[in-house]
Amino acid sequence: MIDKIKNFFSKKELEAESDLVSTEQLATAALLIEVMVIDGALNDDELQSISNTLIKMLDLTLAQVEELINLSRQEVTEATSLYQFTKEINEHFNQTKKLSLMTAMWQVAYADGYLDKHEESIIRRVADLLHIRHSEYIQCKLKAKKTS
Repeated sequence: MIDKIKNFFSKKELEAESDLVSTEQLATAALLIEVMVIDGALNDDELQSISNTLIKMLDLTLAQVEELINLSRQEVTEATSLYQFTKEINEHFNQTKKLSLMTAMWQVAYADGYLDKHEESIIRRVADLLHIRHSEYIQCKLKAKKTS
């Protein structure tokens, strides 16, 4: 999946120099998509949540988001490494932006009305890789649950 996502953004960079997608945007999209696909069950509420989040956080077009989601659906069973994405986030995001990303990940997980153990597990691993304290992790979870 990582290679297909990279290819997607590389293709978009070639099409329009003004629409370049940064590595931290790629990392953000990949982490949110991983939460969406980790449980293997995609529903409309989850898809809508991920679309809204990607459009809002990354300033992508609906067409870009739809293509990105389609790529992730095709690769739902393929394993990925979270480290390469969290490394980019750690290099480019301040603590506030990291917490916003963490909250967005929880919002995607709660979008279908059910928190799967795999969703919770991947969010916990990302929190550890982003050096987010447990208390902040819980605050993001509660904030997302309140808004879902």
